[in-house]
Amino acid sequence: MDDYRAVNRASWDERVPAHAASPDYKVDRFAADPQYLSEVVRFDLPRLGDISGLRGVHLQCHIGTDTVSLARLGARMSGLDFSAPAVAQAQSFADSLGHEIDFHQADVYDAVEVLGAAQYDLVFTGIGAIGWLPSIERWAAVVAGLLKPGGRLFIREGHPMLWSLDVSKTSGELVLAAPYFETEAPQIWDEGGTYVETDVEFSHNVTHEWNHGLGEIFTALTKAGLDVTDFEEHDSAPWEPLPGHMTRDEQGEWRLTDQPERLPATYTLQARRRQ
Repeated sequence: MDDYRAVNRASWDERVPAHAASPDYKVDRFAADPQYLSEVVRFDLPRLGDISGLRGVHLQCHIGTDTVSLARLGARMSGLDFSAPAVAQAQSFADSLGHEIDFHQADVYDAVEVLGAAQYDLVFTGIGAIGWLPSIERWAAVVAGLLKPGGRLFIREGHPMLWSLDVSKTSGELVLAAPYFETEAPQIWDEGGTYVETDVEFSHNVTHEWNHGLGEIFTALTKAGLDVTDFEEHDSAPWEPLPGHMTRDEQGEWRLTDQPERLPATYTLQARRRQ
């Protein structure tokens, strides 16, 4: 099997320019409005609370729009991503806006070695990040290693129930198509396109991905020395994961058109490293 990092990095590297140019990431809006925040961060403002003065790191930060948003809320941010084009785009983006954010290219499992142990008050991870990692236990250990005692993890992520679903290519119905639980072997996908509006056609379309059940996530965090302090499931997602079955609201969130209460689409989880 090809190394999953090399396969996935090729896909992400190729998509960086298209994402930066897409209206969905609203890069121009950040430049036009110094108060503008990404939709992902804005959604969780009531849960984030006051983060001014906190030393924060955004893992798997991609092109840095959420990282910049956290900096605009007063946190002293760093960012880390395994894609060199993403890190270059994120650094250029933050610099152009006058934010002192340091971005680093590294695999997330190497974050403690690259960034230093127990240096951060806040570890932030956004939508669609942990599904690229084969071991949720290793990820939780990294989070614990980065946080100071008492430091906080903040993550909004796609719900493992959502990641298990797909739209049938024959009937158009929703079907359980992928594992809910973490598996040793990845789910290998070969799909063109991307999750934002773009006319670009891509050539690197194979990806290796894993799902992680809620119990596995909670257990991994507890084992790593973190206590979950808040957990909230949402019936919406900030992109359309099940095309043809979802409706977008005024805030840009997508939920099932028919009986949205049937599906937890995303969740927000917070945890503290034990003292």
